[in-house]
Amino acid sequence: MNYEVKVDVSPIYELLGSFMVYTSKKWIRNLDLGPEWISEVSAKLSPEVSASLSEASQWPFADYDVLYAWAIHRNNGDAVLPFLDCLKETPAETLLEAALPYLPELTLEDASRIRDGYTPLLELWYEHYFMHVEPDIIPLIEEDAKEKGMLLTKMDPMALVEYASGGLVIENAPEVQTIVLFPTVHNRPINTYCFYKKMMLIQYPVDVPEEDEDEPPTCLLRMTHALSDPKRLRLLRYVAEKPHSLKEMVRDLEQPEESLKHHLMILRVAGLLRIHLGVEDKEKFSIRPDGASELQMFLESYMRL
Repeated sequence: MNYEVKVDVSPIYELLGSFMVYTSKKWIRNLDLGPEWISEVSAKLSPEVSASLSEASQWPFADYDVLYAWAIHRNNGDAVLPFLDCLKETPAETLLEAALPYLPELTLEDASRIRDGYTPLLELWYEHYFMHVEPDIIPLIEEDAKEKGMLLTKMDPMALVEYASGGLVIENAPEVQTIVLFPTVHNRPINTYCFYKKMMLIQYPVDVPEEDEDEPPTCLLRMTHALSDPKRLRLLRYVAEKPHSLKEMVRDLEQPEESLKHHLMILRVAGLLRIHLGVEDKEKFSIRPDGASELQMFLESYMRL
């Protein structure tokens, strides 16, 4: 694959990711934060703020592709408030022009709607939640981005993408010229990604340091939980042969699609699967050999062997 890989870092990405998780509640049961985080944050918000933020839950999820495209091409630094001020003050025509090379089907009407709808809600989210956690998050994502940037000088770009994301493999995507990797904390341990025209954006998770060294690390718990179900073990054995699509799994394993999606997500967040992605092809899954060695490493480290 002949694409360029860039590592980017900004609290703007984290703002968008945390807002997306809170308002959409997408993947929340598979995130380390869990549903309890939604409850904890909601309890600290006034009814008026909660009501305002809830509006975004009804809006198209694809809106975030546009917001992230604007974040990628921010031109006034990494601080959140200047970015939001820029969105407010920039004419919709200019924002549309910035996004069109990557989202050619975006209309002026949608660009205006997204700018006018999300900007005040993101300001509320920053004021009532994000600004209070930002000082703890910035050092984590900046340190990790620095590490990945150094690795980029030593590793094959495709290998770095798979390593950083814990299993994403980009295939059959000849139009992709640039892949932008950025670290986040709120979405851990899930990767999210977006195919743009000529570009792909990949969010990869950064683990938070364990507070109690005597407790099993979260990454080890994810792996042992993933391997605790015989159905998931059989699924790993099946995809160890070659990459398979969900449709093939339904046919060959004779399991309901929703059940397979559930098991795949658990194996995926544990870092035990490779996810093969292409612009036109459906996702395919194969076993991630590094997952087994990481399990042994995490286990031996915790056991102090």
